[in-house]
Amino acid sequence: MKQNAFYAQSGGVTAVINASACGVIETARKHGNRIGKVYAGRNGIIGALTEDMIDTSKESTRAIAGLRQTPGGAFGSARYKLRGLDENRAEYERLIDVFRAHNIGYFFYNGGGDSMDTAHKVSQIGRKLKFPVTCIGVPKTVDNDLPVTDVCPGFGSVAKYVAVSTKEAALDVASMAKTSTKVFILEVMGRHAGWIAAAAALAGTTPAEAPHIILFPEVPFNKRKFLKRVKECVSKYDYCVIVVSEGARYANGNFLADMGTTDAFGHAQLGGVAPAIASIVRDGLGYKFHYAIADYLQRSARHIASRVDVEQAYAVGKKAVEFALAGKNSVMPIIVRNSDKPYRWSIGEVGLSRVANREKMMPKRFIRGDGFGVTAACRRYLEPLIRGEDYPPYRNGVPNYTTLKSVPVAPRLTTKFVLK
Repeated sequence: MKQNAFYAQSGGVTAVINASACGVIETARKHGNRIGKVYAGRNGIIGALTEDMIDTSKESTRAIAGLRQTPGGAFGSARYKLRGLDENRAEYERLIDVFRAHNIGYFFYNGGGDSMDTAHKVSQIGRKLKFPVTCIGVPKTVDNDLPVTDVCPGFGSVAKYVAVSTKEAALDVASMAKTSTKVFILEVMGRHAGWIAAAAALAGTTPAEAPHIILFPEVPFNKRKFLKRVKECVSKYDYCVIVVSEGARYANGNFLADMGTTDAFGHAQLGGVAPAIASIVRDGLGYKFHYAIADYLQRSARHIASRVDVEQAYAVGKKAVEFALAGKNSVMPIIVRNSDKPYRWSIGEVGLSRVANREKMMPKRFIRGDGFGVTAACRRYLEPLIRGEDYPPYRNGVPNYTTLKSVPVAPRLTTKFVLK
């Protein structure tokens, strides 16, 4: 008897995570002789724990294809971290109970490092409970901090958005700099790794072009050195554009914008570093400034998605199913860079234990000696990732994104699971 598959989205969504969902579901449908239905967890892994799932077989071929061009998480995502097997074995046993009840033998988990850890543990406990589940991770994170894979789906599109936004905002500021704003600050995502901030460098190619300063989490913030650089830029170019990662921190490790609270994964909640930098500029130099916080805009901007990113997101979803059917387990598809010019890539694989709960920081060779910009090597790495356009269909001037019917799967267990 062929088994069904469970797919779930985890953590912060991206402009292309649904392209991975599309890759998973379309590929599973092509192998309907071996895989039954694909059930999607409503709100990520919570959907499995609470037996709240969506039957994707009820969606039309057109609707599933439309996911490739739709941002957000079509089935709902969640920041819910399953603790270790020894800490809370009951949660993992509940997952297996749900999988057994619905004849689910394949688990595709679309997320970052924490999600890969969950998928790895589910594969372990499935064997222990005599209900083996094929668990395949599907990489996703705008932060580009998953190790081993050359790039993570979701990053290319946010990188394109940040580069374009930096370029456009800089033109605005430059046109008014003589009599108005001297400093513009753009805050981007990146708690521990500065990949997104680095992508802003693609907005310009000369020292006179923005961004003039990039602040990375990997480089300790030095107030005196920073203010000196801002003053130099304003003197030379009449204005200064600064791109700062939300995770910018002092030499002692403290975030510039730490709110003193944590999220569901135990990560520090960051309260906006752009206003903190703006205050430093105002108090130290007295320049008129403006700032913007890209926040959700950068990760949801499907209208300006990178075509390369869309293709890679779909490819890892497709390959995840192919890996499962080939008998692989507890692995994740990765992007392998074969060449820079011309840019060529392929799909490889890595064991989940090698990526679970691990982060990939910006290498030193990618950060300029003064700590305020990127090197030529970093540009060679970044440039191919933002190439190409993949516009969604438009109706009446706005994108016409897909809406699913989201038909629920009837529960089969009598016991209810209460989230803690």
